[in-house]
Amino acid sequence: MDIVSRYINRDKFDSYEDFKQNFKINIPEDFNFGFDVVDEWAKIEPDKKALVWCNDDGDKKTITFSEMKKLSNQTVNFLKSLGIKKGDHILVMLRRHYEYWICAVALHKLGAVLVPATSQLKAKDITYRAQAANVTAVIAADDRDLVAAIDEAAKKCPFMKYKIMCGKFRDTEGWIPFGENIKKHSDVFERPTGEDATHNEDMMIMYFTSGTTGYPKMAWHCYTYPLGHIITAKFWQNVENNKLHMTVAETGWAKTSWGRIYGQWICGACIFVYDYSSRFTPTDLLKKIEEYRITTFCAPPTILRFLIREDLTKYDLSSLHYCTTAGEALNAEIFNKFYEGTGIKIREGFGQTETVVALANFPWIEPRPGSLGKPSPGYEVHLLNDDGEDCEEGQAGKIAFRTEEMMPYGLFRGYYNDEEKTEECWHDGYYYPGDIAWCDEDGYYWYVGRSDDMIKSSGYRIGPFEVESALMEHPSVLECAVTALPDDIRVQIVKATIVLNKGYEPSEELIKELQEHVKKTTAPYKYPRVVEFTESLPKTASGKIMRTVIRDNDLRKRGLIR
Repeated sequence: MDIVSRYINRDKFDSYEDFKQNFKINIPEDFNFGFDVVDEWAKIEPDKKALVWCNDDGDKKTITFSEMKKLSNQTVNFLKSLGIKKGDHILVMLRRHYEYWICAVALHKLGAVLVPATSQLKAKDITYRAQAANVTAVIAADDRDLVAAIDEAAKKCPFMKYKIMCGKFRDTEGWIPFGENIKKHSDVFERPTGEDATHNEDMMIMYFTSGTTGYPKMAWHCYTYPLGHIITAKFWQNVENNKLHMTVAETGWAKTSWGRIYGQWICGACIFVYDYSSRFTPTDLLKKIEEYRITTFCAPPTILRFLIREDLTKYDLSSLHYCTTAGEALNAEIFNKFYEGTGIKIREGFGQTETVVALANFPWIEPRPGSLGKPSPGYEVHLLNDDGEDCEEGQAGKIAFRTEEMMPYGLFRGYYNDEEKTEECWHDGYYYPGDIAWCDEDGYYWYVGRSDDMIKSSGYRIGPFEVESALMEHPSVLECAVTALPDDIRVQIVKATIVLNKGYEPSEELIKELQEHVKKTTAPYKYPRVVEFTESLPKTASGKIMRTVIRDNDLRKRGLIR
């Protein structure tokens, strides 16, 4: 017996068209992931593995669903003893520690709002988040720098009443140890009724967007959000019952919701978590895939880019059945190199913190390198021009999801306490994720870039992704970012900021070689007229390249902004 069949009308489809037209999610009244998934698996298969965890220190832990039920119940009772209740907002900063999953399930059961955040934040970032989200308590990893940053932020946040430390507790003033306290509490917690019960449209989780421009917004999802990730897990990531699935992500980012808890557990997969140190080492990750026999794997292109630089033939990756990617557009070079090394075609997906997977290379379609794939069920996708009209085939336009006739599965409910920002991207019956794409004659969507990253040069509209993809094919390029530079004649020109691979040095000859390479690979007018080499690219804490930082630095150098 499985759980996923309770929530979908069918699990097998003859074609993508059959899937798109006929798939439905059955949304029950008052769904709660903690009780209706975790506790149900504990009832049906008590010894079924939920989580396999390890770290760089040699520590290992396996948690079954029956153990997850008990641990989460103890956590609920502990939190209740502190006075934490339904509707309270709890900031959770646990890196890749296994306690995240226990706390997430507990907060869902209690009805408190889970507010994940990356442990890389500094005191001012934590202060902003705590104040903006009206945080009642913080649950954090046992990291000295993180604890110090939270303590500094707490001075400006008197409403943040409780600080709870997971992991190896350090006797720090004002902090409450998590592990030893939950042991003092009962592992029984009955599903609340009446005013304490959760309902489908209640706020369940709130994410801070990655903030590539300005302060991050707070996108919140309701209690039906996990059901939308059935599409993400079962039909895109292709997770398998009782097999290990690995998604590379820190728990502070929505990628964890996409690939490390909701859809995967609904489908019966076991989550594998490698709690590596702050420095990512590609060879260590490959060894874990080999050692633990990972079956399905998802990682952002940034991680895949480093993996393909290794000799993949040195590792036994035969356990891998399926690989997916999202977070930023996938360069064809990564697709091709990974295929050469593993025989697996990476299937790209597209979505946001605000959505579940909205477009993807689903199992019934042949993935095309660099394509986002085709729309998910429940997502009516339009490409709109500046006049709000549908674009013609091959014409780039703003991605827009129709929301009037049917609310797309897993779509967020708005930006917390920011109606203006919500209305900026969600109006006239459409939600606009802020990205540009075009659609080919076969219905495949192709990414162009973020709306604010578009370059307008001599009357042409140039998306950075195509130029970056061309550059990535050159053996000298490890990473790159393409941005606009102001120009008196062309309005804007294309600039490439490049991190070189080992063995290559900056030179005028290499610049010319790269320019000629782009001219031969894509339309000649798209080539970068300016090439700059750098040791690293500015990125958000989630690893996304911050093109806006590069643009602003260039403008400052020219005295155009302060």
